[in-house]
Amino acid sequence: MKKEKFLQISNHIWEIPPDYKPGMRVPARILSSPALIDSVDEKVIDQITNVACLPGIKRYAYCMPDGHSGYGFPIGGVAAFSLSDGIISPGGIGFDINCGMRLLRTNLSFEDIKDKREELLNKLFATIPSGVGASGFLNLSRPDFFKVMEQGVEWCLEHGYATPTDIEHIENRGKLEQADHKAVSEKAISRGINQMGTLGSGNHYLEIEIAARANIYDKELAEVFGIDRDNQVLIAIHCGSRGFGHQIATDYLEVFDKCAKKYGLTVRDRELMSAPVDSEEGQRYFRAMACAANAAFVNRQLIVSGVRQAFRAIFEISDEALGIETIYDVAHNIAKIEEYEIDGKREKLLVHRKGATRSFGPGRSEVPAKYRSVGQPVIVGGSMETGSALLCGTTKADSESFGSTLHGAGRTMSRMQAKRTVRGEAVKQKMQASGVMVKTGYLPGLAEEAGFAYKNIDDVVAAVDAIGISKKVARLFPVLNIKG
Repeated sequence: MKKEKFLQISNHIWEIPPDYKPGMRVPARILSSPALIDSVDEKVIDQITNVACLPGIKRYAYCMPDGHSGYGFPIGGVAAFSLSDGIISPGGIGFDINCGMRLLRTNLSFEDIKDKREELLNKLFATIPSGVGASGFLNLSRPDFFKVMEQGVEWCLEHGYATPTDIEHIENRGKLEQADHKAVSEKAISRGINQMGTLGSGNHYLEIEIAARANIYDKELAEVFGIDRDNQVLIAIHCGSRGFGHQIATDYLEVFDKCAKKYGLTVRDRELMSAPVDSEEGQRYFRAMACAANAAFVNRQLIVSGVRQAFRAIFEISDEALGIETIYDVAHNIAKIEEYEIDGKREKLLVHRKGATRSFGPGRSEVPAKYRSVGQPVIVGGSMETGSALLCGTTKADSESFGSTLHGAGRTMSRMQAKRTVRGEAVKQKMQASGVMVKTGYLPGLAEEAGFAYKNIDDVVAAVDAIGISKKVARLFPVLNIKG
């Protein structure tokens, strides 16, 4: 890594100037920490500086502390583009469109579940389908799937799978208005129509976590977010749009490849293939991407409905007594139109977040009314061995990082490398010895997601807290895990 070219802006921000690479239109910024910066590899630097070369990019190309290499953009990448001369890029959003996190609170404490953990784990595993190609419990007609794409979680509310509070506490209320099913291919429809309500595979999971009083960083914020008792049981869900979103990204990469010459677009990496955001092809992809984003919101909502069903069956008490409510649902693979100050003027931009989370601070109209005085919840998923973190958005994120922060711990090695290092059974035994019961239909997948394959979540969270683009609220530790 040619660090001699880096400018250290502060203790946690490094800048790569435009003369680092021919064609860079803006500097790239690495948000990290003195402890983490040396682990940023050459591939990440190459990718984020390639992003800085894209037409219409504004201010900086950012890489978050959890950044690692991905398809085109690094995972942990944030970039905002002009709506008049900028681009839209599937590689800047990711194949798993609207992969994201949902966090639920309950009225239960660890004492309430400790003697029923195995029973609860088995019930959740039987209720929530997981694994490659898994089908959900819904038998959707094509017209119903079109409504899922265009109405998002409103469809769930109409059909009894959501509560009004669920919708209120989802980013964009679980619906991107730009969605139009006519922009989606038949192949994408056929891959997605039977997969609603499923976890999928890879690093996706459903986890029962505990918020102990000793691990609350900010008691007032935690209480606003619904964490109001010691050893409280929370439920974390990490998944996205499944094969549906993957097919949409694949379809439009092919479209963009064919039309690049027409628009005179050249990119340093074919995985960054893009189209002008105001072009007919770019707008069609934006509408299709919104369909996948809405389907992902619905997917997580249907899993929530399954979670409530499983808890009712095990604890035999009412929904009111269980108190399973959505704290927040936030996307970390998405592009959205948002307004920021550029050169002293407010301007609407297309913000790409790939492995990065929106982190809006207090006062913004997009933040749910319950949280508007403090900022939106930010959910950071760690490895299945180390649990998650709950943060809060800040006003500083607006000016520093286009209202964005990290999304997870960030990988330190590939899945293949992790599988070569340890066997899934060994990971399972280690987790059980530390008090985490885990269930999966694919044991080698546990090796892929072992804790050592990720950065230390406390280190990356400390970095964004120090920069001020989000604020620590609570650390959550797992007791049950269903690995997709």
